[in-house]
Amino acid sequence: MKLIFSPASPFVRKVRVMVHEAALSERVEDVAVTTTALATDPAVRAANPLGKIPALILDNGQAIFDSRVICRYLDDLSGAGLYPSDRLWDVLTLEALADGIMESAVLMVYETRLRPEEQRSAQWVDAQWSKITHALDALETDGFPVMEGALNFGQLALACALGYLDFRHDALAWREGRPALSDWNKELQDRTSLKNTIPSN
Repeated sequence: MKLIFSPASPFVRKVRVMVHEAALSERVEDVAVTTTALATDPAVRAANPLGKIPALILDNGQAIFDSRVICRYLDDLSGAGLYPSDRLWDVLTLEALADGIMESAVLMVYETRLRPEEQRSAQWVDAQWSKITHALDALETDGFPVMEGALNFGQLALACALGYLDFRHDALAWREGRPALSDWNKELQDRTSLKNTIPSN
């Protein structure tokens, strides 16, 4: 199998974490591309009509996407059990929340990196950050029981999302006022799968 990826993407990191956790490193070949929302690499477009990464090319040549589909596929293929049936909907909900954090964080980057300065909208950036902070506050105060207990992929997806905030938005100090979430994240980031997939520019 081949993973079409760019190392800076948090959605790619999710898949690479799953590859490590599922012990599939020898079966999945990384194929790095240089692609953006404004200039899509042809290999990405060939694998995914939307022009988005990650995409996984199976051994039979079929491509599957997006990150949630790929992660479920690899979990099922390996029997890793990171989507336990007795907590499935809670795990998927936590993963969806993590993906929402990532999406807003990536859109903030796009606004400042891909738009000419005169076209940038501070209001748009603030709106995306507001979505993130509401999600973080919910994680800190409301409690998502699936964050605790046996390792699941909702937990790992959230760790990838928080890692991306450190990577691209560290100056916004997401940990302030969220000691429980910060401590939870610190413990999870010690996993080998997360250490080995830290994003790079």
